[in-house]
Amino acid sequence: MTTPLPTGVFHYLALDRVHFGTPAAEALQTEVQLRGARRIAVVTSKSLNRKTDAVTAALSRIQPQVAGLFDDCVEHTPRETVIAVADLLRSVQADLVVSIGGGTVIDTVKVALVALAEGLTRTEQLDDWHMRMAPDGSRITPQPRTPPCRQIAVPTTLSGAEFSDLGGSTDARHGTKQGYTGAFIGPAAVILDPRITVHTPDRLWLSTGVRAVDHAVEALCSINAQPLIDATSVRALALLGRSLKRYATDPGDLAARLEGQQGAWLAATSIRRTEYGASHGLGHALGADAGVPHGITSCVLLPTVMRFNADVCARQMAEIAAALGDPRRPAADQVEELIANLGLPTRLSQLGIGRERLAVIAQKGMANPWVHTNPRKINGPAELEALLNQAWA
Repeated sequence: MTTPLPTGVFHYLALDRVHFGTPAAEALQTEVQLRGARRIAVVTSKSLNRKTDAVTAALSRIQPQVAGLFDDCVEHTPRETVIAVADLLRSVQADLVVSIGGGTVIDTVKVALVALAEGLTRTEQLDDWHMRMAPDGSRITPQPRTPPCRQIAVPTTLSGAEFSDLGGSTDARHGTKQGYTGAFIGPAAVILDPRITVHTPDRLWLSTGVRAVDHAVEALCSINAQPLIDATSVRALALLGRSLKRYATDPGDLAARLEGQQGAWLAATSIRRTEYGASHGLGHALGADAGVPHGITSCVLLPTVMRFNADVCARQMAEIAAALGDPRRPAADQVEELIANLGLPTRLSQLGIGRERLAVIAQKGMANPWVHTNPRKINGPAELEALLNQAWA
């Protein structure tokens, strides 16, 4: 009897280049010249733009081409800011968008490009364009038209949002996070400059580093794991484990920061190419319901989900344990210890979330596609609530 051959498809992104280690101002000038951009819109965060000189410095060589700037991005990317950015892009007739900031900024631009491509001007029009589950359990993944411009990303965290064509936005009416995709909404080029990340708060940098660990772990354990992703995920875990420990000792170590950026890059190779599991799926529900940043959701959920999946992912957990430095210790224990040693929370109870809220979060979690692709099958909200209780105590 012949063993069935594994099958799969690997989708490459419409990503032209990654600049790493090069100063942001120099790399941005290169990209603008290569693309002949004349009307650039800049999207960033209020804190980065108004409390530091990072944005001004990054734009120093392309300032004459800057036609507009938006710095009111809000955590979890509410629909209102998405439409506001789309309005700006239309009003200045942007031929390029430069996003400078973390996942919130980059995702805001991604979803705004969906709105721009489809001529959306009101928040409720986004209802037709997010990924969702159909009543029969199938997945609906709308594909927007090509937007009139692309984005160049200068990330300041380790979320990995810059390496995907998936953008998240929160619908405040229901307190839910929704995903959007499109062939050209992700960055056309990414600039990894560790110098600009010195303005990122320690907790944000470290927690998004744990988010990158989450990408790598759930990709390795995925129900449709891929050989290239397996390789990048293992290397990502080694880089991230080492760089986060070095950063915790010396935040001024630019080499450690760049190593973390490279680890996040490799880990993010899995986004939208492999199916994640309950850490990501529940994390979206927790983030939208309780306003918990995605990096922190990974801190409090990933170790528990790893233990839940341990029996069905024994081979992958052994590989993760070795990549993190100790093949003799359970992978979940090593991840939890790393998170604790970074001074980050490891339990839901540390976030001030009442136990009575877990049933609501579990119910919302069941609407997330990644909960349904967890490697150990989750059969309903009661099972998900039990998992949340394990992560809470």
